Amino acid sequence: MEMTGERRIPAPRQQVWDALNDPEVLRASIPGCESVEREGEDQFKARVSVKIGPMSAKFAGKVKLQNINAPAGYTISGEGSGGAMGFAKGGADVALAETGPAETLLNYNVKAQVGGKIAQLGARLVDSTAKQMADQFFDRFTAHFPPPETEASPQPEAATPVDATANGESGVAQRAQTNTDTEYLAHSEAAGPLTQHGADGPSASGRPVHRPNPRPVDTEALRPLRLLTTMQPFGFPLQFWIGGAAMLVIAALMFL
Repeated sequence: MEMTGERRIPAPRQQVWDALNDPEVLRASIPGCESVEREGEDQFKARVSVKIGPMSAKFAGKVKLQNINAPAGYTISGEGSGGAMGFAKGGADVALAETGPAETLLNYNVKAQVGGKIAQLGARLVDSTAKQMADQFFDRFTAHFPPPETEASPQPEAATPVDATANGESGVAQRAQTNTDTEYLAHSEAAGPLTQHGADGPSASGRPVHRPNPRPVDTEALRPLRLLTTMQPFGFPLQFWIGGAAMLVIAALMFL
């Protein structure tokens, strides 16, 4: 099995190099990893749970770092055993290139082989699982580095509200020139607010001014309608007889 790829990490190269050599960062980044322990300056041991298709296995293995060229890269070689499920061994070349003050390009080239029951699942399934685990590793590893901070753009100053009570008559005159649909005057004894009901002459700007309808509601005109709602022929309200007649008409139209 061979696999190559690259990832852009939003961090300086030295920070990426330190994270690749930090057991805790590796444990949090490797999918299914239970533990990562350092056994020396260039050796680690780890336990990882892996699920490939219908099979699941726990691998215990050791990793050795070779060709160390800090912080430019190194070569990883190791092997692990999953008991009756099989084994895996191989290596990877990792190179770090500084593409900016806060960005690092990570290139990797992996070569590995598996044996036992895992190999019986087929190379296509094993390769797709390895690719998926690699993507998950780099997604988690990249998330370890916070995104670079960006300078916040200055916010415009809020406009100072006009205090109508403090400005007195000048505030009233200023609001009268806004030509809005509804204008509230400062003096309580002045005319009421301008609304969209009725018309009462033009405004200072020449537009028609809409004022409330001054005519009161005629309660006597509504009395006949109220009397109809209180009628109860043969002990039933008038609404009952009107609804019954409407149902008879609908039934006649449907069946006759």
